[in-house]
Amino acid sequence: MEEERKYAAGSRDMKNSPEALTGKNIILIGMPGVGKSTVGVLLAKALSRDFLDTDVYIQAKEGRTLQEIIDREGLSAFCRIEERRVRSLKFRASVIATGGSVVYYPAAMARFRSSGIVIHLDLALAHLKKRLTNLLTRGVVMAPGQKFDQLFDERLPLYRKYAHLTIDCAGCTHEEVVEEIIRRLKGWISHSPPKRMKKNH
Repeated sequence: MEEERKYAAGSRDMKNSPEALTGKNIILIGMPGVGKSTVGVLLAKALSRDFLDTDVYIQAKEGRTLQEIIDREGLSAFCRIEERRVRSLKFRASVIATGGSVVYYPAAMARFRSSGIVIHLDLALAHLKKRLTNLLTRGVVMAPGQKFDQLFDERLPLYRKYAHLTIDCAGCTHEEVVEEIIRRLKGWISHSPPKRMKKNH
């Protein structure tokens, strides 16, 4: 009960604060299985924001699952589709859960960073492996013969490069991850050098 009260209070602070990312998106990035979609829904609910899952969005626009696109058209075609769909997004003040491969597109990531706060949900490789039971059918962008360990090593530097904030998800429930995101966002906002501060001098 105490944790629920703290969670609700933190959510109200974020929603009521004049510095609370007005008009800005909150973009979640990270490896498959880290929990971006689930955390994104809970975060959007806590902050009274719209929510978008880019994987679901792409599937709806293409009329196929991600895996069907990869199987029928190949990885290169899928990546072109994903980049085009992601770059076409026109959302404000939303929580956006991205596909794990979105960090392969510098222009898309530059647009995400300029439109809001990019948050990397981080989890150790061993924990991710335990969570992923459908790796071959969930539409993960992996080169033929590439192992998940190699994919992890390939993407981790990109997540770190593009993220404004990194959240360690180890040992946390999805609700606890949301609480930590809200806490870190409040800290990030208060420590960012807002231009309006100059007007007070």
